[in-house]
Amino acid sequence: MKLKSQINNAIKDAFDKAGIDHEPMSVSEATKPEFGDYQFNGAMALAKKLGKNPREIANDIIDHLELGKVVTKAEVAGPGFINLWLNPLWIASQCETAHSDERLGVGKHENPIKVVVDYSGPNMAKQMHVGHLRSTIIGDTLANLLTFLGDEVIRQNHIGDWGTQFGMLIAYLEETGTDGSVCLRDLEQFYKDAKKRFDEDENFANKAREYVVKIQSGDIHCLNLWQKFIDISLGHCEDVYSKLCVKLTRDDVKAESFYNEDLPQVIEDLVKQDLLKESDGAQCVFLEGEEIPVIVQKGDGGYLYATTDLAALRYRANVLGAKRISYVVDARQAGHFKQVFKVAKESGFVPKDVRLEHVAFGTMMDKSGRPFKTRDGGTVKLIDLLDEAVVKAKEAIKERENYSSKEIEEIAHIVGIGAVKYADLSINRESNYIFDWDKMLSFEGNTSLYMQYAYARIQSIFRRFDGKIKGDILIGDMLEHRLAVMLLRFEDVLRRAAEDAAPNQITTYLYELVTLFMRFYEQNPILKEGVDEATKMSRLQLADLTAKTIKQGLELLGIQVVDRL
Repeated sequence: MKLKSQINNAIKDAFDKAGIDHEPMSVSEATKPEFGDYQFNGAMALAKKLGKNPREIANDIIDHLELGKVVTKAEVAGPGFINLWLNPLWIASQCETAHSDERLGVGKHENPIKVVVDYSGPNMAKQMHVGHLRSTIIGDTLANLLTFLGDEVIRQNHIGDWGTQFGMLIAYLEETGTDGSVCLRDLEQFYKDAKKRFDEDENFANKAREYVVKIQSGDIHCLNLWQKFIDISLGHCEDVYSKLCVKLTRDDVKAESFYNEDLPQVIEDLVKQDLLKESDGAQCVFLEGEEIPVIVQKGDGGYLYATTDLAALRYRANVLGAKRISYVVDARQAGHFKQVFKVAKESGFVPKDVRLEHVAFGTMMDKSGRPFKTRDGGTVKLIDLLDEAVVKAKEAIKERENYSSKEIEEIAHIVGIGAVKYADLSINRESNYIFDWDKMLSFEGNTSLYMQYAYARIQSIFRRFDGKIKGDILIGDMLEHRLAVMLLRFEDVLRRAAEDAAPNQITTYLYELVTLFMRFYEQNPILKEGVDEATKMSRLQLADLTAKTIKQGLELLGIQVVDRL
């Protein structure tokens, strides 16, 4: 239910009836119960334009505001705010509708579009490390969210598989006589040894470069070895994605090699449009207002990341037909994407109406405020971090219930992985954040465990309730009113989070919802003796709708719930 749009329409109608010319304006959620459910401050913005006192404008709007079905009360406050209260009967009926709907009343986009979400981007011939965590889970959440809202989402995992490193690996493979059947941990050491040879021996380096040419020219022997390296690497990535409950598959991989044949055409088309200039032997695009040009071809004829990104953008916009292309990549790449997007639009590779966005994110830090590393200063392997999360989750939950060994393994996985993901998704993605086990595995505060516990607590109510829910939802007091309105805001939150590519808006909503429900649970008995049947049925429906909303919200974040905790 687009709750806010219903309130906005009521305000708009009042403006029209009052004959007040206005730009599109929006209400905001009231910050305190005494201010109502929503607040409108547009009267102050209009005061100067209309030459009137803002309170006079606000009163004029209220005089023409239709009270009854949706809005039951409105009053002017302060210098010209309009506080709005929703009709409890209308709220109750909307909650009943949401409760009976498998989508909880959340509609799909009226004009769905095709969206490409580019995320994860692991390195080949290396294990995924903590630096890949944020791109992977933010991107997957955005893809989940847009899919739920009705867009056609194409997940893309752009990997670097077409460079000097692979010639280096093949050269070292032949030099050492290894058969290529190595696990990734061995492969990573193999890569380090090969790199050492590459840096120290010019003859070896030249041989590695020759192998790159062979790969790119289709040499069968080299391509077979190259494919082994890719398969081993992607197999590890799939293990990580499975642990993380991330929906990326092998079919979503679009590697650099996929765009290789189009790179000469990118250069040719830029030449045709007179966008290229030579600088120190390299072919560059000079953008207005930018000191540093976009280099698309080196003096030796080699291509760069920008060239591949332009080819990928053209493919995604014109072949896949995307109207929104989102790159979930480290904030340090902001300058690169700003330039590449501009070249893509100026060259016509991407139509003007296609939305290009860099969904930037900050760095994971340790408690000292430095980038997250192992104790000896090395890079933390992502698979090791996730395994540690499960171990720590066992410690956090093992004393709470009488679990079987199988149950504790299943629950610890759900709780541990959920804790890691939620801690990341709950902050503004552009901010750096402190990785803290104690905080993320707490039963209190804005954590996944707090959400999972609230869900499990509601399930315990229904295990004790022996019967069928029936009857109407009744809004009996202010706490029930606030909980019901919060539940109806779910769609507005999801739409805003999708538009802003901001998962933390969902986590903030879930935290506020659960905190409000816990107060409701404590102050409004549900199954307690003496509660009349109609009230009990009403509160059971509100509790059940709350649980369904928690579950759906967490599912969009890629986090599971448990019935007992």
